[in-house]
Amino acid sequence: MAGSHEKAQEIAFGAIGIGLFLALWEIIGVYRLAGLTWPPLTQVLAFLFDPSRQALFLRASGATFSMAALGYLAGGIAGIGLAALVHMFPVVRPGVDRLSSVIHAIPAIALAPIFIVLINRDFTGMAIAALNVYFVLYVGTTSGLMNSTQNHRDLFTVLGASKVARFGRLDLPAALPAIVSAMKYAVPASLIGAILGEWFGSSRGLGLLMVSAMQNFQIPLLWSAVLIAAGASLAAFGLMTLVERLVYGRFQ
Repeated sequence: MAGSHEKAQEIAFGAIGIGLFLALWEIIGVYRLAGLTWPPLTQVLAFLFDPSRQALFLRASGATFSMAALGYLAGGIAGIGLAALVHMFPVVRPGVDRLSSVIHAIPAIALAPIFIVLINRDFTGMAIAALNVYFVLYVGTTSGLMNSTQNHRDLFTVLGASKVARFGRLDLPAALPAIVSAMKYAVPASLIGAILGEWFGSSRGLGLLMVSAMQNFQIPLLWSAVLIAAGASLAAFGLMTLVERLVYGRFQ
């Protein structure tokens, strides 16, 4: 009962916070407190749900979400895979750690022109999204794989378990909460990477709509694209939060 009450209270406070934010957005827009660049929320929603613009937003959203999803998948496989590799072979960990840190330290805006030269312009967003996701999942997985206790590791050694068996039956299950948490935080990172890549000349996507809207001072179009991206990111983040709770309840 106490747990259910706390969850209900958390949901209520979250809903109140979102409601206050949306109300503040409307007030700022109606009274022009931030100038012409901040339209009222009702005006943005009317523009967004105008039937004549639905095809435009659907095409742009589909392009961005597909690149973000591909980048999320590629970065996730690389991050978890390399984390598993360095855990199984600790001798390579210092080199992989340094390489990952160096790549992450380079601004994505500096890497985008390189990706445009090396791969198709339309896949630049996917590449940046993959790099963003890779680092988050690499750090989360390497940390999570150390969660198993020394006593459990000693027990597996005494029972004659191989490294692979210990990894699959002990280290990986113990790391799942940390991995899922990293996957949750990688969701907005992948979407940001995809949109940023689209700023560098992609032929479609929400990022292209944002750039076009800024260049032509189409403020409702800009805010509509931002609202779609933010809503999708929050929805995916919320879904991963539910998955995280299930995993924590099972494996922690």
